Amino acid sequence: MAASQVLRSEWTKIRSVASTVWTLGLAAVVTIALGILISLLSKNEFDKMNAKDRLSFDPTYISFAGMSLGQLAMIVFGVLVVGNEYSTGMIRTSLAAVPQRATFLFSKVAVATGLAFVVGIITSFVAFFLGQATLGTHRASIGDHGVLRAVIGGGLYMTLIAVFSMGVATMLRSPMLSLGILMPFFFLISNILGAVSATKKIGRYLPDQAGSKIMRVVTPVGDDTPYGPWGGLAIMVLWVVAALLGGYALLKRRDA
Repeated sequence: MAASQVLRSEWTKIRSVASTVWTLGLAAVVTIALGILISLLSKNEFDKMNAKDRLSFDPTYISFAGMSLGQLAMIVFGVLVVGNEYSTGMIRTSLAAVPQRATFLFSKVAVATGLAFVVGIITSFVAFFLGQATLGTHRASIGDHGVLRAVIGGGLYMTLIAVFSMGVATMLRSPMLSLGILMPFFFLISNILGAVSATKKIGRYLPDQAGSKIMRVVTPVGDDTPYGPWGGLAIMVLWVVAALLGGYALLKRRDA
């Protein structure tokens, strides 16, 4: 099959699965709703903040507070895009129709990445504008320095989380095993490593902690992270590339 045919086939697959709508829809709703809630709480607590907290106050980043949970839905989306092929046995049919495994994998990833990017960008802009409206006089403007970069970065972050999950799912092949590793890693382990002083310097190089730097406009007081927003995004991209290459290497070597 030609690459264009494979892309059309993968688009048909991904839009015909109910989990696509549910996972992407949930990622958007949770990110936006939680962002509004945290923005409202931050607005009410602003007058009680000390001078240090006010210097670190980042209205743009606050509106993205919901991404900590919204990214979990993007993880599920990325895992199911690949994992459904294995859990249903369709992987054998797919590889029989497209024996070029690089074409098969990267066409699947390309279609899912495009869809995740569209949803991520829309979610990021909506979360920002609604969050800033909730913050009232403490809000930021899209024209302020670094804000547009952070908003676009929010969409890129959600997209990269999904693509990283696809790479891991390709390596592990089992949706349950993939989710069982990725969920606690991003939701618990990464946060713990980033919060403990002994492991903080290691935690800042994990994909979610490095990538989330792109969404910050105000650097917190005392933050000694050795990279900036684009450096953090570059670290996350390296993690994603490594996951995809690992997935492709194993897909190429083993039977379906």
